[in-house]
Parts: sequence; structure tokens; C-alpha cells
Amino acid sequence: MTKQEFSKHLSQGRIFMNERDRLVTVVLNNPNLTCHLLDLVLAEDKTEYWHCSWVFDNVMRKNLILLLPCLDTFSNNLKSLTSESVLRPMAHICELLTLGYFKHKNPELRAHLTNNHLEKITESCFDWLIGNHKVATKVFAMTSLFYLGEKYDWIRPELKSVLEQQIHDGSAGFKSRGSKTLEKLKKLGY
Repeated sequence: MTKQEFSKHLSQGRIFMNERDRLVTVVLNNPNLTCHLLDLVLAEDKTEYWHCSWVFDNVMRKNLILLLPCLDTFSNNLKSLTSESVLRPMAHICELLTLGYFKHKNPELRAHLTNNHLEKITESCFDWLIGNHKVATKVFAMTSLFYLGEKYDWIRPELKSVLEQQIHDGSAGFKSRGSKTLEKLKKLGY
């Protein structure tokens, strides 16, 4: 499938789950479409649509390594995102990256994710955590920051402080993940 054909499929209105799954398979079978799909996600941020983000998130769930050629574009554009429909999947991908890098110690991620990428993810995740965003974005950011704290000593004390300030006013989902994260931080001596 060409980039133009792929773009046309994504722009034909509402995408149902079976079509999403088909488009995910198309990208998995044509990895060269990954960076193009990311470009569509970034363009989608300025619209009311979220089809590309939905497909992109599901591609990354299945094969995160496909993001490696696009890491610069991904990390350089996190800060400029505004649509909650795009922020949530992008925050989820940040969580997948940090889990892969720190918890699962994926050698390909460790070889390609640079300090610059990790710093941009850190900055965006803190912005999402303290900003006026939906709970899923905040929860993904919180988990990413917890693991990023393995590399950057200053993150975990700051994360603890932010969580302690926000946990009482947060939603049930935020309180649940926040409490678990605070417990993990406590076990580490924070």
C-alpha cells in the first residue's frame, strides 16, 4: 500500500475497530509507513479527529521497535501536542518506551533512545502530569516519570511532590495509580 492509499483510508470518516485492526496490520506489514503515520498523527492534533492516533497507538502496542526511525520526530513534537485525543495515545507510547527501556531493558530501545529523547519525554510527561489533562494522559505520564527516575535522580523526588499535591483532588483512576506510584517511591526511600 502506498502512502497516498494509506492516507486515503485514514481520511474516509469514522473508522471502526475492524478497519483499525486492518490498518494496523498494513503498517506492521509495511514498516516504511510508520513515520508517515506519525506525521499524520501530528497533523491530526490540529483537528477534531483521532483515527491516526488510534491506529498509531495500536501499531506501537504490537511492535514498538517500528518507532525507532521516527524517534526524533516523535520526541521533538510531544511538547506541541494539544488535542486530548492525540495526547492520550502519545502519552501511552511514552509509557511503552520507558517500560521497554528501563523495566524490560530492551537492547534495541536502549541503543536508539538518546538522552535527548529521554529528556524531551521527561519534560512532556511533567507538563502533562501537572497540566489540565485527562486522567489517562496523566497516568501514563506518571508511570513514564517513575521509570525515567532511574536515569535522572531529580525526577523521583519531584514526582513524589507533584503526586502528593494532586492526589486528593484527582479522579479515582488518578488516585489509584498515584497511590501505587507513591508506594513504589516510598519503597525506594523517597
